[in-house]
Amino acid sequence: MPEAPEVEALASFLRERLVGHAVVETELVEGRAWKTRARPLDQLDGRRVTAVERFGKHIDLDLEGTHLSLGFGRAGWATWIEGDGEEPATAAAVIARVVFDDGILGITDAGDWLSVQLHLVDDAREVPSVAGLGPDVIDPAFSLEMLRTALGGRRKQLKALLQEQETLAGIGNAYSDEILFAARLSPRAHASSLTAEEATRLFEALRDTLAAAVAARRGVPIAEQKAAKVAAMRVHGRTGEPCPGCEGMIEDIPGTKGGGQCCPSCQGG
Repeated sequence: MPEAPEVEALASFLRERLVGHAVVETELVEGRAWKTRARPLDQLDGRRVTAVERFGKHIDLDLEGTHLSLGFGRAGWATWIEGDGEEPATAAAVIARVVFDDGILGITDAGDWLSVQLHLVDDAREVPSVAGLGPDVIDPAFSLEMLRTALGGRRKQLKALLQEQETLAGIGNAYSDEILFAARLSPRAHASSLTAEEATRLFEALRDTLAAAVAARRGVPIAEQKAAKVAAMRVHGRTGEPCPGCEGMIEDIPGTKGGGQCCPSCQGG
């Protein structure tokens, strides 16, 4: 699953490549991903990209006031073919292609079920999943007070809460594990149980973990982003390995079917 650091890197890449360039033609390969049926993809033909923005795990391409929203879901991503080059070999299904005057942007989905969503709108926030996003931790304006408001004393486990896009935008399965490890908090602890000191630790772990990941992903080719993310994980996906912070072992979080990991010695619970 692409999360905010990887999507931020992709947005930066597309900003550098696409701003000022025009759409030559478009191709929708998988119609189920297209969510604005009244507005076909070919409405973009001839339009130039004026801006590229990230909203959580979404990317918005502004083409002279018409916005193409890319929601990557569980297994979506993008490819880029420079000039007249050949399409890269990938196991992921191609969902759509947007041909520009300097290259081809491909949207892919590698999941067992389709999760990519594409919208054509007049404003990025017309997309329901964008309109409902909570504060973005990568935003320099994100504060401890904003985190406390987002947590709101809720009786919900921290791992699930961190992945709830309406609470905090951009965090998924992998970074929720990394953040809670950095904060030395149990993924099964409820938000309502946090002390003031623990909330501060969580805030610092959110800010530092994602800032470091954004910096590390910057400049990595988009085809290598997934591998770079996996290699950087300290606990996520490391079941059975020694904990990098103590003498304990990394274990699966009960109830996640191996999808989440933690160090019980460091994190308790």
